[in-house]
Amino acid sequence: MAEVATFLVGVRQALTVKVRIEAWSQRSGQAPSPGQLEASLRSQCCLESKQWRPVNSRVTEDLIRRNAEHNDCVIFSLEELSLHQQEIERLEHIDKWCRDLKILYLQNNLIGKIENVSKLKKLEYLNLALNNIEKIENLEGCEVLTKLDLTVNFIGELSSVKSLTHNIHLKELFLMGNPCADFDGYRQFVVATLQQLKWLDGKEIDRSERIQALQNYSVIEQQIRDQEKAYHLRRAQEKEEALRKLAEHCENEGKKRRSSPGFDGLPYPDTHATPPSTLESKGHVQVPEIQEAHDTKRLNESEDDLEFWNKPSVFTPESRLETLRHMEKQRKEQEKLSEKKKGVKPPRTLITESGKALNVNEPKLDFFLKDDEKHNQIILDLAVYRYMDTSLIEVDVQPMYVRVMVKGKPFQLVLPAEVKPDSSSAKRSQTTGHLVISMPKVEEVITGSRRTPKSVKTTSDGSREQTHTSSKQIEKLEVDPSKHSFPDVTSIVQEKKHMSRRPETAPSEEASDFEDNPEVPPLI
Repeated sequence: MAEVATFLVGVRQALTVKVRIEAWSQRSGQAPSPGQLEASLRSQCCLESKQWRPVNSRVTEDLIRRNAEHNDCVIFSLEELSLHQQEIERLEHIDKWCRDLKILYLQNNLIGKIENVSKLKKLEYLNLALNNIEKIENLEGCEVLTKLDLTVNFIGELSSVKSLTHNIHLKELFLMGNPCADFDGYRQFVVATLQQLKWLDGKEIDRSERIQALQNYSVIEQQIRDQEKAYHLRRAQEKEEALRKLAEHCENEGKKRRSSPGFDGLPYPDTHATPPSTLESKGHVQVPEIQEAHDTKRLNESEDDLEFWNKPSVFTPESRLETLRHMEKQRKEQEKLSEKKKGVKPPRTLITESGKALNVNEPKLDFFLKDDEKHNQIILDLAVYRYMDTSLIEVDVQPMYVRVMVKGKPFQLVLPAEVKPDSSSAKRSQTTGHLVISMPKVEEVITGSRRTPKSVKTTSDGSREQTHTSSKQIEKLEVDPSKHSFPDVTSIVQEKKHMSRRPETAPSEEASDFEDNPEVPPLI
């Protein structure tokens, strides 16, 4: 699947360049220059990516890990890496950290030299299109290199393709959009020099074409050398011109700083020029003056920006770097304006004024809360990032809530029971990287009162009479098994015995009008 994807990407890029060259030729009647072709391709890249990527001029471990998500962010076993449109200016560290690479995308950057890739013994496809490369070199160590893309660079030393003769497995090479592609005899020279090639600039090399190129090789080689000398002279002049423009630009910037007013666009204060009474009388016009000064500054900046883009420039590596610096300067100024508009973000409320803790998950992490009754503790499993440094995590356990700061973002959770902060522990899993916090719960002592037997009060006349307080007592659970929690059986039997005995009724002295009728049956 990787080979098919690589083939499709190469075909798509070659067809894109070919279609743009043909469309330009039909529209203007002549082939586009390398600068016009590069601008057209860059505009397409900007439309596809929707916006310019952030500037990252160095290859760092963090950058590689962020682009290795398909390999679980593991870089030592990485086989495919895409670092396109990262504005990298130098190749470094890749041959030490990713030695198993087979496919490497580095197109649309600012790389000026091919270096630090000779140790990639398994590299099969290298894409360095849309960079600032001026010479083909340091690729002899890539023993299994099959495809090399150097579209739209600044390669004017065509004889440097001889360094690729050691790459015996090289089958495809793209050099369109380079100054050397405009040399007379360019294709014949490359075909004759690299006899292992099968495709050049997306076009297959026939056997007859190679035979003809080999026959005329000595004549073509001399032509290429003469054209290279002329290119080197022109290139030296372009470098001198670029240095002169850079010096003029620095001098103009220095003059602007010296002649410009204060840092906020206002004139520097002169305490000896105007008395205080005059300043007080003019106090009502100070705000309009500030606004007018800021408007003038913005107008001057927009005019400078328009002048920069309308100024004609030669397509050189220096002009590309100058464009990058200008865009970076604009981006920083825009960020400063946006930061001033946004203002300071208020801190998130974690505890209300009444002292109630709130549930907060600002880092948006998955978590699992478990109540371990067996060990009488509460366990929180927080899914922090696997490769994040532990020093970026802070844990604070309180009796009723737990708070975890992950890279400055709070995670707070209210606990279902009171815990012991002093006995709590936190550790990270070696397999998943999750943060596991164990919080023992406060010991709850369950006490129960021993049940007292019901007291039965018997009178001499045999009437049953029980105390109502004993019947109202509630039987409670006894935790200690040594204590008896059974009812008094003897009292129950005695109670039933008294209840079954029929009391003898005798006429009360108070009831003097009582008459005993023998015909009335006794009450049961």
